[in-house]
Amino acid sequence: MTPNTDEAFLREVDEELRRDQIVDVWRNYGRLIVGAVVAGLLIFAGVLGWRAWSHSASEKHAIELQQAYDAIASGNAQAAKAPVDKLANDSTPGYRAIAKLLQANELIAAGKDKQAAAKFAEVAGDTSVGQPIRDLATIRQTQAEFDTLAPQAVIDRLKPLATSDSAWLGSAGEMVAMADIKLKRTAEARAMFKLIAESDKVPDSIRQRAVQATEALDPGTNVQKGK
Repeated sequence: MTPNTDEAFLREVDEELRRDQIVDVWRNYGRLIVGAVVAGLLIFAGVLGWRAWSHSASEKHAIELQQAYDAIASGNAQAAKAPVDKLANDSTPGYRAIAKLLQANELIAAGKDKQAAAKFAEVAGDTSVGQPIRDLATIRQTQAEFDTLAPQAVIDRLKPLATSDSAWLGSAGEMVAMADIKLKRTAEARAMFKLIAESDKVPDSIRQRAVQATEALDPGTNVQKGK
């Protein structure tokens, strides 16, 4: 046989072996391969279905929450109660937390500060919720029960939020300073009020109170407002 004929013969043998191997693999593992492909397609379809359902559920929750906001804004808190109560028991952490905050606000408006504080505490302790919402709940909880809390308890709870780089410096710092005053720690209270007064991250209303408090505690203090 010539070299070209040898090469052609070997190629034919190789192709025949490959076909035999493919047939053997299919005969032995064909069902498993088909099953794996089908399973993969089912998983893919399931993921797509879950995404579609999740998106639809989120849209529904957003509409319900907006209806509640509109009812509250129009002064019809009773109309907001049903959608808010429903969302407060939902499995979606964000909407559930917001609904509970709205429930707590209504309790505050009704003069039920103790029940409101408990509702705020539920959100503050919910680890499935984003930290900003939990921090807001902590602030509101402390405001609701400030008069009944021991001053040191207020300081311990809010001190981590009463820092210069915190978005909650104004609200948290103000309560920390007031607790320091109750404990007759004038220097600490003055320092906190001064920190608030000189921050550009604090709302003007809180900053103005901090300026007045700083000057009242130490008339000689030079406060650079919102530096």
